[in-house]
Amino acid sequence: MSATLDLARELIRRPSLTPDDAGCQDLLCRCLGPLGFHCERLPFGEVGNLWAVRGERGPLFCFAGHTDVVPPGPRRDWCCDPFAGEVRDGALYGRGAADMKGAIAAFVTALETFLARHPRPRGRIALLITSDEEGPAVDGTVRVVDRLRERGERIDWCLVGEPSSEKRLGDCVKNGRRGSLNGRLRVRGRQGHVAYPHLAHNPLHAFAPVLARLVSEEWDRGNAHFPPTSFQISNLHMGTGAENVIPGELEALFNLRFSTEQTADGLKRRIGAILDQAGLDYRIDWRLSGEPFLTPRGELLDAARAAIREVLGIDTRPSTAGGTSDGRFIAPTGAQVLELGLLNGSIHQVNEHTPVADLEALSQVYRAVLEKLLG
Repeated sequence: MSATLDLARELIRRPSLTPDDAGCQDLLCRCLGPLGFHCERLPFGEVGNLWAVRGERGPLFCFAGHTDVVPPGPRRDWCCDPFAGEVRDGALYGRGAADMKGAIAAFVTALETFLARHPRPRGRIALLITSDEEGPAVDGTVRVVDRLRERGERIDWCLVGEPSSEKRLGDCVKNGRRGSLNGRLRVRGRQGHVAYPHLAHNPLHAFAPVLARLVSEEWDRGNAHFPPTSFQISNLHMGTGAENVIPGELEALFNLRFSTEQTADGLKRRIGAILDQAGLDYRIDWRLSGEPFLTPRGELLDAARAAIREVLGIDTRPSTAGGTSDGRFIAPTGAQVLELGLLNGSIHQVNEHTPVADLEALSQVYRAVLEKLLG
């Protein structure tokens, strides 16, 4: 077995359901200390965060990731214990195998190999590890970044180990992400008997044509890096449970994934104008999950492309598709941010797994990135 596989299995065996780190960061500290890293624990609320740094001067390269995982779902549906780290038919099974304990293990073994060759690299190296990425993400990376900003510490290059690969390892890297804006809309009507609709006001009847407009609205046409902004209803609730009652209120949850063609404030204004024009009695509570960001061609993307070509023999494809990641908190500091990790086909699913061979190959890719930037 490889050192990367061994460490990945040890991490999987710690059931670190958000926000419980379950000892994963303690294990990482034991691995990083002998490599010369100063490990600093930064707990906020119930969340465990680790900032480990090596070196005192030069540009700062950071591996970023999360030890927390989503619940495994019904254990009877798994082929094996989701927290056993079992290897079957050439694949490592377990919650977090791909998202993203396998990548964290590859961080560590890549550093071991790189530092054995370059004990005095041309810059500093850090790891930013949180246990609050799969959950609310309010006491994790964003708080650590705030603390670093207060100290005047700046990350130059950040490689996030999210599972970016699609069909084979390294075929896709994420050099940006769309913004995510959530809204909780309450439309007020007047409750009444269905037989006397003139004495009531059905909020769904009032909202239906507005919903049709929101769904069909062309928010923008995207650009060379991002698809057009999309509007999606994720939950619609109303009613008292009775057949003969017109409800008095409707609640809708919705999300906009938006490109750099938009701003969150601009989208809020446009939606408010559409609702006002319809004359609805409403209230919206907004939550911004993250602004869009883009890392164009530069040192980090060039290094990753070259490393993937060197180790895996393929040309990678930069993409901004998919959901959010903690890169959204790091990019606004001015850092070049890139996501590069394992296959994403089984993440958050029953029987999450990753090919064993990909673990060591990813470690070699990470080592090659370090070579090109700091070797």
